[in-house]
Amino acid sequence: MLLLFFLLLSYNTRSTADTLSLEFKFFGDSIHSRINDWHFVDFGRKISSYSIQEFYDSLNQSDYQPIINTLLAFKEKNKLDDWLYYQLIRKAAQQISPKSENYNRYTLYKWFLLNKSGYNASLAIRDSELLFYAQSNDNIYDIPYYFKDGRQFVCLNLHDFGRLDFEEKEPNEVAVKIPEGKNPFTYRITSMPEFSDNDYAEKDIQFDYKNKAYLFKVKVNSQIQSIFANYPVVDYESYFNIPLSKETYNSLIPELKEQVKGMNQKNGVDYLMRFTRNAFSYENDQQNFGKEKRLSPEQTLLNKYSDCDDRAALFFCLVKEIYNLPMIVLAYPTHVTIAVKFDKSVGKPIMYKNKQYSVCEPTPQTEDLSVGQLSSKLKDVPFQVAYEYDPQH
Repeated sequence: MLLLFFLLLSYNTRSTADTLSLEFKFFGDSIHSRINDWHFVDFGRKISSYSIQEFYDSLNQSDYQPIINTLLAFKEKNKLDDWLYYQLIRKAAQQISPKSENYNRYTLYKWFLLNKSGYNASLAIRDSELLFYAQSNDNIYDIPYYFKDGRQFVCLNLHDFGRLDFEEKEPNEVAVKIPEGKNPFTYRITSMPEFSDNDYAEKDIQFDYKNKAYLFKVKVNSQIQSIFANYPVVDYESYFNIPLSKETYNSLIPELKEQVKGMNQKNGVDYLMRFTRNAFSYENDQQNFGKEKRLSPEQTLLNKYSDCDDRAALFFCLVKEIYNLPMIVLAYPTHVTIAVKFDKSVGKPIMYKNKQYSVCEPTPQTEDLSVGQLSSKLKDVPFQVAYEYDPQH
């Protein structure tokens, strides 16, 4: 999983009481924590509400708080969003109780650490499968969830089981209440990790614009793939606003700004549109991943292939960073594109909230579309405005 830091744990896994020494190296920082009278709690029994309650009661009596304090302090110092903090917890649980040794115990440690960190997380049993959920207010589209007391709980570990038929058999929630687990978990990502320079490789990204070849040497980091390996399909607002990491941003955005510096706004956006359209190879998600998967803007820069969702996200990111213009996301039944609000609209405008937006197609089409032109195959197809970006709000 995410190899953003090295975590060393020294303990006797079968001792009833021992000393747990933690050393974290994360983004160049070091954190040290020593827990005396540490109790490792084993779990070899059949999963049930009763056995899970016993596990919790036993672990709850141990000196676990220094671990939680260390994790939360590091989260605060590095401004980790919930998704990255969960990767930290996964790695910690893996070191305390290896996943391959006892999957249920590994899941129980994740559940315990996430709840004790203040998040409302739950467990459910489906036959021999232990499912792990977190309460979230986000719109999630490709993983199971259930509602309890008006709150949505989203499955965090479905990827460990593949596809499960919940219509055939629903999981039963485990009724163990952890008082600290109160806060919802969000998949929104507002900042990327501060990777070291050595984590990046240089990638040549080339495209032609008005009979001239342009070459960009963009710094990309393969660890970005690890961050998003199990990231679900979220709504367009969350997905389109995932930022670039610092080194990738600094290797691309200033160069693009330099190229469009002498252009008017419309021509500059046209340049960004054609960069996004022509600098990458197209392949749909079913061919590429075997399922629906939305790439973040940085993943699109990193990957060889991308589809319309991915191009739209990257184009949105570039226009936002360079021009910060109002935009809307147009969601058709089988296509996603972007419309931009200029001072004066171009082509036949898209009317939304009494404002005129010009379509800017960032994905290759059979026609060579300019700013303000919509593919002829979409002209009579209904669409929804899936997200409105207004820089003033």
